[in-house]
Amino acid sequence: PSKVLINIERYGNTSSATIPLAMWDFEDRFKKGDKLILTAFGAGFVHGAAYFKWAYDGAAAAGKK
Repeated sequence: PSKVLINIERYGNTSSATIPLAMWDFEDRFKKGDKLILTAFGAGFVHGAAYFKWAYDGAAAAGKK
């Protein structure tokens, strides 16, 4: 649970905006070099996933450092 970002209680079901909103909300937790896996599921068994490394220190960029 500590590695899963959840914000549905704040916004409800946001469909295609879910991942960008979660990344915006939790950006200050990301550090340069963190490995992220993003995955989403939609109606009709549509799904997608991506893996990448975070490129900058999110806390510093968000002004929280």
